[in-house]
Amino acid sequence: MAEHTSSSITIEASPAEVMAVIADFERYPEWTGEVKETEIVARNAQGRAEQVRLLLDAGAIRDDHTLAYTWTGENEVSWTLVKSQMLRELDGSYVLESLAAGDRTEVTYQLTVDVKIPMLGMIKRKAEKVIIDRALSGLKKRVESGAAGAGGQV
Repeated sequence: MAEHTSSSITIEASPAEVMAVIADFERYPEWTGEVKETEIVARNAQGRAEQVRLLLDAGAIRDDHTLAYTWTGENEVSWTLVKSQMLRELDGSYVLESLAAGDRTEVTYQLTVDVKIPMLGMIKRKAEKVIIDRALSGLKKRVESGAAGAGGQV
Protein backbone atom coordinates (compact mmCIF):
# COMPACT_ATOMS: atom_id res chain seq x y z
CA MET A 1 0.00 0.00 0.00
CA ALA A 2 1.32 3.43 -0.93
CA GLU A 3 2.22 5.89 1.78
CA HIS A 4 0.22 9.09 2.04
CA THR A 5 0.68 12.54 3.49
CA SER A 6 -1.98 14.45 5.41
CA SER A 7 -2.42 17.76 7.15
CA SER A 8 -5.24 19.74 8.75
CA ILE A 9 -6.26 23.38 9.06
CA THR A 10 -9.07 25.20 10.87
CA ILE A 11 -11.24 27.52 8.77
CA GLU A 12 -13.57 30.16 10.23
CA ALA A 13 -16.66 28.98 8.35
CA SER A 14 -19.23 26.20 8.40
CA PRO A 15 -18.52 22.86 6.72
CA ALA A 16 -21.16 23.72 4.09
CA GLU A 17 -19.34 26.96 3.20
CA VAL A 18 -16.01 25.13 2.95
CA MET A 19 -17.48 22.32 0.83
CA ALA A 20 -19.09 24.88 -1.49
CA VAL A 21 -15.62 26.19 -2.37
CA ILE A 22 -14.13 22.69 -2.70
CA ALA A 23 -16.99 21.64 -5.01
CA ASP A 24 -16.77 24.76 -7.22
CA PHE A 25 -14.18 23.35 -9.64
CA GLU A 26 -14.82 26.00 -12.28
CA ARG A 27 -13.37 28.65 -9.95
CA TYR A 28 -10.20 26.74 -8.92
CA PRO A 29 -7.99 28.81 -11.27
CA GLU A 30 -9.02 31.92 -9.29
CA TRP A 31 -7.57 30.71 -5.99
CA THR A 32 -5.26 27.77 -6.60
CA GLY A 33 -1.97 28.89 -8.05
CA GLU A 34 -1.20 25.62 -9.83
CA VAL A 35 -4.56 24.84 -11.45
CA LYS A 36 -4.79 26.84 -14.67
CA GLU A 37 -7.91 25.31 -16.20
CA THR A 38 -10.71 22.94 -15.19
CA GLU A 39 -13.45 21.12 -17.04
CA ILE A 40 -16.20 19.06 -15.45
CA VAL A 41 -16.37 15.96 -17.65
CA ALA A 42 -19.26 14.22 -15.84
CA ARG A 43 -21.71 14.90 -13.00
CA ASN A 44 -23.54 12.46 -10.75
CA ALA A 45 -27.32 12.35 -10.21
CA GLN A 46 -27.04 14.99 -7.46
CA GLY A 47 -25.25 17.40 -9.82
CA ARG A 48 -21.87 17.04 -8.14
CA ALA A 49 -18.74 16.65 -10.24
CA GLU A 50 -17.95 13.00 -10.86
CA GLN A 51 -14.98 13.47 -13.23
CA VAL A 52 -12.93 16.64 -13.61
CA ARG A 53 -10.09 17.43 -16.00
CA LEU A 54 -7.47 19.77 -14.53
CA LEU A 55 -4.62 21.49 -16.31
CA LEU A 56 -1.83 21.86 -13.77
CA ASP A 57 1.20 24.14 -14.04
CA ALA A 58 3.38 23.97 -10.94
CA GLY A 59 6.64 25.12 -12.49
CA ALA A 60 8.63 21.95 -13.02
CA ILE A 61 5.46 19.86 -13.08
CA ARG A 62 2.95 20.46 -15.86
CA ASP A 63 0.18 17.95 -16.34
CA ASP A 64 -3.23 17.50 -17.88
CA HIS A 65 -5.05 14.94 -15.76
CA THR A 66 -8.56 13.70 -15.01
CA LEU A 67 -9.77 12.79 -11.54
CA ALA A 68 -12.82 10.75 -10.48
CA TYR A 69 -14.60 12.11 -7.39
CA THR A 70 -16.61 10.25 -4.76
CA TRP A 71 -18.81 12.29 -2.41
CA THR A 72 -19.52 10.73 0.99
CA GLY A 73 -22.26 12.62 2.80
CA GLU A 74 -21.94 16.40 3.05
CA ASN A 75 -18.48 16.52 4.67
CA GLU A 76 -16.17 14.26 2.66
CA VAL A 77 -14.93 14.04 -0.89
CA SER A 78 -12.23 11.75 -2.25
CA TRP A 79 -10.65 11.35 -5.66
CA THR A 80 -8.60 8.94 -7.71
CA LEU A 81 -6.61 9.42 -10.88
CA VAL A 82 -8.32 8.39 -14.12
CA LYS A 83 -5.64 9.49 -16.59
CA SER A 84 -2.52 11.63 -16.65
CA GLN A 85 0.56 12.40 -18.68
CA MET A 86 3.01 12.50 -15.74
CA LEU A 87 1.30 10.80 -12.81
CA ARG A 88 0.81 7.15 -11.98
CA GLU A 89 -1.29 7.88 -8.89
CA LEU A 90 -3.04 10.96 -7.46
CA ASP A 91 -5.45 9.87 -4.76
CA GLY A 92 -6.69 12.12 -2.01
CA SER A 93 -9.52 13.38 0.13
CA TYR A 94 -10.91 16.31 2.05
CA VAL A 95 -12.68 15.46 5.32
CA LEU A 96 -14.50 18.29 7.09
CA GLU A 97 -15.31 18.28 10.81
CA SER A 98 -17.58 20.90 12.35
CA LEU A 99 -16.14 22.73 15.38
CA ALA A 100 -17.52 25.33 17.81
CA ALA A 101 -21.25 25.18 17.09
CA GLY A 102 -20.71 24.81 13.34
CA ASP A 103 -19.03 28.15 12.59
CA ARG A 104 -15.52 26.67 12.37
CA THR A 105 -14.37 23.67 10.38
CA GLU A 106 -11.33 21.46 10.66
CA VAL A 107 -10.31 20.39 7.16
CA THR A 108 -8.07 17.35 6.78
CA TYR A 109 -6.47 16.82 3.38
CA GLN A 110 -4.86 13.47 2.60
CA LEU A 111 -2.85 12.88 -0.56
CA THR A 112 -0.89 10.12 -2.27
CA VAL A 113 1.11 11.02 -5.37
CA ASP A 114 3.18 8.75 -7.58
CA VAL A 115 4.91 10.01 -10.70
CA LYS A 116 5.85 8.00 -13.77
CA ILE A 117 9.50 9.07 -13.47
CA PRO A 118 11.66 7.60 -10.67
CA MET A 119 11.67 9.71 -7.50
CA LEU A 120 12.92 9.08 -3.98
CA GLY A 121 10.16 8.48 -1.44
CA MET A 122 11.46 11.31 0.75
CA ILE A 123 11.26 13.80 -2.14
CA LYS A 124 7.80 12.55 -3.12
CA ARG A 125 6.48 13.03 0.44
CA LYS A 126 7.98 16.53 0.54
CA ALA A 127 6.16 17.34 -2.72
CA GLU A 128 2.91 15.96 -1.27
CA LYS A 129 3.37 18.14 1.82
CA VAL A 130 3.94 21.27 -0.30
CA ILE A 131 0.83 20.50 -2.41
CA ILE A 132 -1.29 19.94 0.71
CA ASP A 133 -0.04 23.04 2.53
CA ARG A 134 -0.64 25.28 -0.49
CA ALA A 135 -4.09 23.80 -1.08
CA LEU A 136 -5.18 24.20 2.55
CA SER A 137 -3.79 27.73 2.76
CA GLY A 138 -5.52 28.74 -0.47
CA LEU A 139 -8.78 27.11 0.61
CA LYS A 140 -8.71 28.90 3.98
CA LYS A 141 -8.00 32.27 2.34
CA ARG A 142 -10.73 31.76 -0.29
CA VAL A 143 -13.41 30.66 2.18
CA GLU A 144 -12.61 33.27 4.84
CA SER A 145 -12.52 36.08 2.25
CA GLY A 146 -16.16 35.39 1.51
CA ALA A 147 -15.36 34.85 -2.16
CA ALA A 148 -17.08 31.47 -2.26
CA GLY A 149 -19.02 31.30 -5.48
CA ALA A 150 -22.55 30.17 -6.06
CA GLY A 151 -21.37 27.99 -8.96
CA GLY A 152 -20.48 24.97 -6.83
CA GLN A 153 -22.89 22.11 -6.35
CA VAL A 154 -23.01 20.84 -2.79
